[in-house]
Amino acid sequence: MDKEATLDMLRRVRSGEISPESALSDLITEPFVDLGFAKLDTHRGLRQSVGEVIFGSGKTVEQISAIVTTLHERGADNIMITRLDADKNALLSQKIPNIVYHVVAGIAVAFPKPRPLVGTVVVATAGTSDLPVSEEAAVTLETLGSAVTRLYDVGVAGIHRLLSRQKEIESANVVIAVAGMEGALASVIGGLADCPVVAVPTSIGYGANFGGLSALLSMLNSCAAGVSVVNIDNGFGAGFLAHKINVRTVNKT
Repeated sequence: MDKEATLDMLRRVRSGEISPESALSDLITEPFVDLGFAKLDTHRGLRQSVGEVIFGSGKTVEQISAIVTTLHERGADNIMITRLDADKNALLSQKIPNIVYHVVAGIAVAFPKPRPLVGTVVVATAGTSDLPVSEEAAVTLETLGSAVTRLYDVGVAGIHRLLSRQKEIESANVVIAVAGMEGALASVIGGLADCPVVAVPTSIGYGANFGGLSALLSMLNSCAAGVSVVNIDNGFGAGFLAHKINVRTVNKT
């Protein structure tokens, strides 16, 4: 149950469509649903404005299908399943026909519902090899309702590519900087942008990259102020955080 669903329930109580006792019963039983293998947090949308997101890796198709179906029965739409590979999505789509799969991002959205996109979040990617992580961030943002500007393959090895997009960076409420190797892109953007920068280290790189550890440490040690860092390859976490910042910025203007 999200905020809009709760408000709708309260309006129906006021109009006499349902009794206060019935509404109270729904609220008492709503906080979570126990499926045995999972306890679904049906009040997350009420607390955080965003409902529960399903982490697809490690779950069976049957488990994901049961979670999605239960959430949808309780009013959820735009249900995100992250880290979902194409083979598992093919099986899942047989059980849930109303699903959209974003191949590069590895994200499926069940029961998609169009919503207006607000604000501007720039997702900047150092290289093409970083696209799966950057697309995970971008698709997360768009599914949650934030407008996205993609700046792909603008790494510091050819910094003129990034500098040619200064206007887009200046117009953003948040910038997500996605980079592997030494992770220098985040510091450069941090020195150009007057908005918060969310840095995402990726596991792309040669041996001394240590699976993204070198990029992570570079970003944590950024000399540019206003840069925060999420975990290695965590495009979803970056997109979720950037959406919250973006929406608050829009609501204050």
